[in-house]
Amino acid sequence: MTNRPSCDVVVVGAGMVGAACALYAARAGLDVVVVDRGPVAGGTTGAGEGNLLVSDKEPGPELELALLSARLWSALARELGGAVEYEAKGGLVVAGTPEALAALTARAAGQRAAGVETCDVAADRLRDAEPYAAPDLAGGVLYPQDAQVMPTLAAAHLLRASGARLATGRTVTGVLRGTDGAVRGVRTDRGDVLAPAVVNAAGTWGGEVAALAGVTLPVLPRRGFVLVTEPLPRRVRHKVYAADYVADVASDSAALQTSPVVEGTAAGPVLIGASRERVGFDRSFSLPVVRELAAGATRLFPFLAHVRAVRAYLGFRPYLPDHLPAVGPDPRVPGLFHACGHEGAGIGLATGTGHLIAQTLTGKTPDLDLAPLRPDRFPEEAAP
Repeated sequence: MTNRPSCDVVVVGAGMVGAACALYAARAGLDVVVVDRGPVAGGTTGAGEGNLLVSDKEPGPELELALLSARLWSALARELGGAVEYEAKGGLVVAGTPEALAALTARAAGQRAAGVETCDVAADRLRDAEPYAAPDLAGGVLYPQDAQVMPTLAAAHLLRASGARLATGRTVTGVLRGTDGAVRGVRTDRGDVLAPAVVNAAGTWGGEVAALAGVTLPVLPRRGFVLVTEPLPRRVRHKVYAADYVADVASDSAALQTSPVVEGTAAGPVLIGASRERVGFDRSFSLPVVRELAAGATRLFPFLAHVRAVRAYLGFRPYLPDHLPAVGPDPRVPGLFHACGHEGAGIGLATGTGHLIAQTLTGKTPDLDLAPLRPDRFPEEAAP
């Protein structure tokens, strides 16, 4: 890249959130360059399942962002056709005991009041929704708004649709600032990219990019494994997960937690999660974790006990201490915007995040109140 002014905004990160920021910023009339040290979707996005969920969100700012994002994803799916493998499959959350079911249905009532579509499913009707599910489940709640995309494909197609210039294989080594403290662009190992606005969409590495601008954003990596089966006929119709998955998502524990999450894909393999643990950026394979995932999945779908697992992969969810992403302008550095810290929900929340970032970049009032998502809401000592 040259040292001349090259664009209106630099987006750091070519994952799903960065792709969505590029798309909506470009559609707002801005000239965009996307910079990433690796390939498109080479970080957390490429290690995800592609979930677009409202079912696992409590009423509040994250659910509002999820509902906005769901509407935008639906519109993009109509526009892009089958290119992103969008499936409006719905989610089914199941409970193993009457007590768990009572808590689940009470939670669904609160979500329904916040705009989520829900449908209670009695135990004797669960097999109508999922014929191969375990017969001893107490019941569940169906969430028709839950959907799925193929994340790597979707990120690539959003970037292509944006028309943004893509600068992959370039490591950002600094955030350039003028004498007034305002952003002037980014420095990379292959030259400077000058612009009056920088969007930090670096996911799990968002804290490192923030530090290059001289500010604290306490993003931590939360490791998770996904187990992949051999291709199968479609036997799992929805994204199906146990009610305790929601508690695991909200937990602050660094210890290993697993809760069964099972879903089919358009290509045939069944994806099995979910595990969460804070072990830094340790990429070691863990057989005990994968065994727990397999055991949990067979509890929900006994037929899986006879199915071969062909591979497992892992990724790092970008975790912030209050389980909310950082979205919007950073008042500490004029011209710096953050769009990271979405934990395991980045694929689903990407479109809403990109839309809101584009609105703030162009001086419009954002559709949602960004105050709960302010990037400077954490005390300085919260840095990892």
